[in-house]
Amino acid sequence: MTVHDVARQLPEIAVLREHCRSMAVVEACLSPEWADRYHSFDEHWSEGESMASMRNGSGDEYSIVFSAAGAYVRGFDHESPMSPYAADGPWPGVLDEVPEVFQPCVEEPAFCDDGMPRVTACLWREAGDGGWRAGSIDFPDGQTDDPDGADYLFQLLVDRSPEAFQEWAEDYYEVPVDLEAVRHVFSSRPLTDEVVRALNSEIGMADLAEDIAGIGYPVS
Repeated sequence: MTVHDVARQLPEIAVLREHCRSMAVVEACLSPEWADRYHSFDEHWSEGESMASMRNGSGDEYSIVFSAAGAYVRGFDHESPMSPYAADGPWPGVLDEVPEVFQPCVEEPAFCDDGMPRVTACLWREAGDGGWRAGSIDFPDGQTDDPDGADYLFQLLVDRSPEAFQEWAEDYYEVPVDLEAVRHVFSSRPLTDEVVRALNSEIGMADLAEDIAGIGYPVS
């Protein structure tokens, strides 16, 4: 699966944004230490923008910037044959067709390394678009079924079921994860102390107040 396949399977911007917030809330419960989390969400990343992010600690990451203009998705798989470090710059086509309104995201220092965009997969959707878009790309032949890392990077954005997230979280955190609590959060229902404790018996709502405010998730 490449970024083109992902583009066909992502939901509307508002749905994706809510899903990203929900993943961040569940992980805030599972991992009170922000540095140990895989998925995060910053409701006020910059003026007029919020950002969902993933980082696996091994160099792979994605960022999704949500704004009035729409949404911009940048993914980076450090082992991809399309890595800008291997190609001496972004792979042809990955960024060439990004609309002008998202160019500040392309050039965002947090997404670059000494001015070079750190990207192997990119998607975008302007507020008035009927679907997600990606550039016209000639992918490298025969090296991998996931040349740009999109299949790996965006797997939990394509399969947004609570069950998929539970399975992933139990593997990543090596603890049981309460499926009903995940379903509660993934339904965007207000967070309660009971749900927090179902996910992590060692903490309560008060321990997460700052995190939840930063994520912008509703509480009871």
